Formats: sequence, C-alpha cells, structure tokens
Amino acid sequence: MKVIVEFCANNAHFGTDEVMKKLEQHPNFEVYEYGCLTGCGMCYLTPYALVNGETVEAETAGALYDVIIRILDQMKSDNT
Repeated sequence: MKVIVEFCANNAHFGTDEVMKKLEQHPNFEVYEYGCLTGCGMCYLTPYALVNGETVEAETAGALYDVIIRILDQMKSDNT
C-alpha cells in the first residue's frame, strides 16, 4: 500500500524538506514536491503536507513526520 504525500516547496523553511527526504526512503510512500499546493498562504503559517489528498499539519516538521507515520500505521491496521 502506497501513501501519496505531497509537499509545497515554499513550506521548506519549516524543515519539511527533511521530512520529505526521510519519507522518500520509506517504501510505503510516494513523495512529491510542488512549487505550490494552492494552500493560499498556509505554507507560511505551519508545517503541512497533503496525505492522500487530505491536508495534514503540525506545529513542527518532526511532529508532521510523526503524524504521517501514524496515518500509515492506521491505514495498515484498517486493512487487516
């Protein structure tokens, strides 16, 4: 099962570029970076990503990574 995670390049100042690099190493994620995710300024307010099309945000990039991993774990448990 692949989880699609999309990042906004303008959000990298929060450290989401490091989250993206970590997720790219994980076999269950397809990671994409775009110049804009049309979040209308959200990229300047908080670390966020789109996970399977849904907006996921957190207070820090590390917390965002943890949330994304929890989503994957939840999806795995829902499919068993």
